[in-house]
Amino acid sequence: MLHKVHHIAIICSNYEVSKSFYTEILGLEVVREVYREERKSFKLDLALNGQYILELFSFPNPPKRPSRPEATGLRHLAFEVEDLEKTIAHCSCLHIPAEPIRVDEFTQKRFTFIADPDDLPIEFYEK
Repeated sequence: MLHKVHHIAIICSNYEVSKSFYTEILGLEVVREVYREERKSFKLDLALNGQYILELFSFPNPPKRPSRPEATGLRHLAFEVEDLEKTIAHCSCLHIPAEPIRVDEFTQKRFTFIADPDDLPIEFYEK
Protein backbone atom coordinates (compact mmCIF):
# COMPACT_ATOMS: atom_id res chain seq x y z
CA MET A 1 0.00 0.00 0.00
CA LEU A 2 2.49 2.70 1.11
CA HIS A 3 5.54 3.31 -1.03
CA LYS A 4 7.55 6.00 0.80
CA VAL A 5 7.22 9.22 2.79
CA HIS A 6 6.36 11.89 0.24
CA HIS A 7 6.93 14.99 2.38
CA ILE A 8 6.58 16.52 5.83
CA ALA A 9 4.78 19.83 6.37
CA ILE A 10 5.81 22.42 8.96
CA ILE A 11 3.99 25.62 9.91
CA CYS A 12 6.31 28.39 11.06
CA SER A 13 5.70 31.60 12.99
CA ASN A 14 8.20 33.74 11.05
CA TYR A 15 8.51 32.72 7.42
CA GLU A 16 11.76 34.54 6.58
CA VAL A 17 13.54 33.28 9.71
CA SER A 18 12.46 29.69 9.12
CA LYS A 19 13.21 29.87 5.39
CA SER A 20 16.74 31.03 6.25
CA PHE A 21 17.15 28.26 8.86
CA TYR A 22 16.09 25.43 6.56
CA THR A 23 17.90 26.69 3.44
CA GLU A 24 21.01 28.50 4.68
CA ILE A 25 21.73 26.63 7.92
CA LEU A 26 20.49 23.12 7.12
CA GLY A 27 21.18 23.46 3.39
CA LEU A 28 17.85 22.29 1.98
CA GLU A 29 17.26 23.28 -1.63
CA VAL A 30 14.30 25.43 -2.73
CA VAL A 31 12.10 23.55 -5.21
CA ARG A 32 9.26 26.07 -5.38
CA GLU A 33 8.07 29.09 -3.44
CA VAL A 34 4.58 30.51 -3.77
CA TYR A 35 2.50 33.09 -1.96
CA ARG A 36 -1.16 32.15 -1.68
CA GLU A 37 -2.99 35.47 -1.41
CA GLU A 38 -6.35 33.91 -0.43
CA ARG A 39 -4.71 32.33 2.64
CA LYS A 40 -2.13 35.07 3.33
CA SER A 41 0.32 32.17 3.33
CA PHE A 42 3.69 31.29 1.87
CA LYS A 43 4.39 27.69 0.83
CA LEU A 44 8.01 26.71 0.35
CA ASP A 45 8.84 23.27 -1.09
CA LEU A 46 12.28 22.03 -0.05
CA ALA A 47 14.49 19.13 -1.15
CA LEU A 48 17.46 17.29 0.31
CA ASN A 49 19.95 15.94 -2.24
CA GLY A 50 17.37 16.47 -4.98
CA GLN A 51 14.64 14.56 -3.09
CA TYR A 52 11.54 16.60 -2.26
CA ILE A 53 10.97 16.19 1.49
CA LEU A 54 9.61 19.26 3.25
CA GLU A 55 6.88 21.89 2.91
CA LEU A 56 7.27 25.06 4.96
CA PHE A 57 4.09 27.08 5.48
CA SER A 58 3.37 30.47 6.99
CA PHE A 59 -0.07 31.43 8.22
CA PRO A 60 -1.18 34.56 10.07
CA ASN A 61 -0.91 34.10 13.85
CA PRO A 62 -0.45 30.34 14.21
CA PRO A 63 -0.59 29.03 17.79
CA LYS A 64 2.74 28.24 19.44
CA ARG A 65 3.83 24.60 19.25
CA PRO A 66 4.50 22.98 22.63
CA SER A 67 7.85 21.18 22.60
CA ARG A 68 8.48 20.85 26.31
CA PRO A 69 6.89 19.05 27.92
CA GLU A 70 6.55 16.81 24.89
CA ALA A 71 3.09 17.05 23.38
CA THR A 72 0.97 14.78 21.21
CA GLY A 73 1.78 14.99 17.52
CA LEU A 74 5.00 15.17 15.55
CA ARG A 75 7.82 14.71 18.05
CA HIS A 76 10.80 15.74 15.93
CA LEU A 77 12.34 15.84 12.47
CA ALA A 78 15.46 13.67 12.02
CA PHE A 79 18.26 13.96 9.46
CA GLU A 80 21.01 11.41 8.87
CA VAL A 81 24.49 12.94 8.93
CA GLU A 82 27.90 11.58 8.03
CA ASP A 83 29.88 13.29 10.80
CA LEU A 84 28.09 14.32 14.00
CA GLU A 85 30.94 16.47 15.37
CA LYS A 86 31.20 18.38 12.08
CA THR A 87 27.43 18.98 12.10
CA ILE A 88 27.51 20.18 15.71
CA ALA A 89 30.48 22.47 14.95
CA HIS A 90 28.59 23.97 11.98
CA CYS A 91 25.60 24.70 14.23
CA SER A 92 27.81 26.05 17.01
CA CYS A 93 29.45 28.53 14.61
CA LEU A 94 25.95 29.83 13.89
CA HIS A 95 25.11 30.08 17.63
CA ILE A 96 22.71 27.12 17.50
CA PRO A 97 23.29 24.99 20.59
CA ALA A 98 23.14 21.20 20.38
CA GLU A 99 22.19 18.87 23.19
CA PRO A 100 24.89 16.49 24.47
CA ILE A 101 25.55 13.56 22.16
CA ARG A 102 23.65 10.42 23.09
CA VAL A 103 23.91 6.82 21.87
CA ASP A 104 20.87 4.90 20.65
CA GLU A 105 20.66 1.87 22.94
CA PHE A 106 19.40 -0.38 20.13
CA THR A 107 21.55 0.66 17.13
CA GLN A 108 24.56 2.03 19.01
CA LYS A 109 24.45 5.06 16.67
CA ARG A 110 25.15 8.54 18.01
CA PHE A 111 22.68 11.42 17.80
CA THR A 112 21.91 14.88 19.10
CA PHE A 113 19.19 17.51 18.86
CA ILE A 114 18.97 21.20 18.01
CA ALA A 115 15.79 23.27 17.66
CA ASP A 116 14.41 25.15 14.69
CA PRO A 117 13.28 28.80 15.11
CA ASP A 118 9.90 27.63 16.47
CA ASP A 119 11.47 25.15 18.89
CA LEU A 120 10.67 22.08 16.77
CA PRO A 121 13.30 19.51 17.74
CA ILE A 122 15.67 18.62 14.88
CA GLU A 123 17.63 15.41 15.35
CA PHE A 124 20.98 14.67 13.71
CA TYR A 125 21.52 10.91 13.59
CA GLU A 126 24.98 9.69 12.61
CA LYS A 127 25.16 7.28 9.68
